Amino acid sequence: MNVALYLRVSTARQAEKDLSIPDQRNQLERWARERDWRVVAEYVEPGASATDDRRPQFQRMMDDAARPDRPFDVVLVHSFSRFFRDSFQFELHRRTLEKHDVALISITQAVTDDPGGQMFRQLCSMFDEYQSRENAKHVLRAMKENARQGFWNGARPPFGYKAVVVETRADAIKKQLAIEPAEAAVVGMVFDMYRGGNGVRSIAHEFNRKGIGHRGGKFTSSRVHEILTREAYAGRHFFNRKECRTGKRKERGEWIAFETPVIIEPEIFSTVQRTLESRRSVRVPPRVVNGPSLLTGLAKCATCGGGMTLRTGKGGRYRYYSCHNAMNKGKSACRGRNIPMPLLDDLVIGNLEQQILAPERLEVLLSALVARARNRTHDDAEKAQQLRKALSGIEAKIERLYGALAEGTVKDTDLFRKSLSRLEAERDETLRLISSLNEKREIPKQLLNPQNLARFAAAVRERLHAEDARLRKGYVRHFVERIEVDDGTITMRGSKAALASGLVPPANGGKGRVPSFVPEWWARQDSNLRQHRYERRVLTN
Repeated sequence: MNVALYLRVSTARQAEKDLSIPDQRNQLERWARERDWRVVAEYVEPGASATDDRRPQFQRMMDDAARPDRPFDVVLVHSFSRFFRDSFQFELHRRTLEKHDVALISITQAVTDDPGGQMFRQLCSMFDEYQSRENAKHVLRAMKENARQGFWNGARPPFGYKAVVVETRADAIKKQLAIEPAEAAVVGMVFDMYRGGNGVRSIAHEFNRKGIGHRGGKFTSSRVHEILTREAYAGRHFFNRKECRTGKRKERGEWIAFETPVIIEPEIFSTVQRTLESRRSVRVPPRVVNGPSLLTGLAKCATCGGGMTLRTGKGGRYRYYSCHNAMNKGKSACRGRNIPMPLLDDLVIGNLEQQILAPERLEVLLSALVARARNRTHDDAEKAQQLRKALSGIEAKIERLYGALAEGTVKDTDLFRKSLSRLEAERDETLRLISSLNEKREIPKQLLNPQNLARFAAAVRERLHAEDARLRKGYVRHFVERIEVDDGTITMRGSKAALASGLVPPANGGKGRVPSFVPEWWARQDSNLRQHRYERRVLTN
């Protein structure tokens, strides 16, 4: 019988003492000799947790076990906890070995192949997982107290610092953070360049151009941003910010703060954080939305289709929407046209209010849409019923899959994972489709309610005249897709569905949500009226 030994200790400190692994090896080899089994392979994992399979030697052992020539028949461990401390993962990997006719044997936990032996093995695995979690809880408690006393718990120090030994208590070495001068100088340069107007990308580019590295690697935008937001530089570091296994961020009340040597003055650090916050992409809209004009990106020249962009005259006293192609490529590209910005803005806002947001006008515009929606209600109900049946079938398959796993009939764990992932994706997609159909069925019942029309019209009018320019722009863009500026006609197009989406009252009875944009709410002909050089309102039926 060919045997592979798997030896593991949980921490690097245990591996450095070199006691546990030699003892495991001696016991395993003696146990194999007593049975005339031949040790053909050894996999040593010094300082690796058994709560997951991210262990190089473990992965190599599993790969070797799956080889066609099968180099060994048994994986021998001192106890099942050496193999895995997660009961679910333990069973999955044990069955993977079993699929390739490789047995897993613990020399300290004799297990038979009958149901009683299988139950005992599963109990051992569950207890190992429980013990691992209890140990982790006590270790974290000790590390939190260590951080409260101002000591470094390990891991690589932040860029700009190094960990130095300050004292020894019993056999425990206590370390604190100290400034690493060369790296701290780079940190100071990063903050100075950012305060001088450079962005994170330009700082990374400049450092790489000059050959200034980041601990042997190149600077990247993310590394620069990490430096700019690292609170330790201002004199305070936080421990216990994330879950070790999942990486999930913990509540700030669970963080443990301790003092660190100051590299960046707190006032400077705070100023940089405010600047970073103000420049966040989620807060600063794109140029079209955040620019100085209301209709940039919407207004188009009717001749060439080019955008109408802002042009100023008399030192900025006058502002116009002008054809971009004519301005930049000359009259050969487009003869061009100009319209005063206040005039076009007023025409658009005025016609949205008078011709679109009047309750009676909304009812006319949306009546055909509602009629079609009512006709589709019956079809949607049948589709929803079919989807619910399909959902029941998918959930039954998932239950059967888990049942097979619990009964031990799953042999191919890779196939199990792929099948489960596929079924869960199908279930989620089916649920989304059912929800969408149900929402569509509710629209015809509420859409043309007079109170609903009045509520919607008043809310949008208020926002179209809001002091916040970005809010006004956002609402215009929800309802208008394109504005074509001709010599005597202005044509606006958008989506009736965008209007309908805002008209559906929320379940809590509050104000409606901002409607999402769907193209084409005005037909191509019903809003085109000849006007005399923009003197009168447009967009009437």
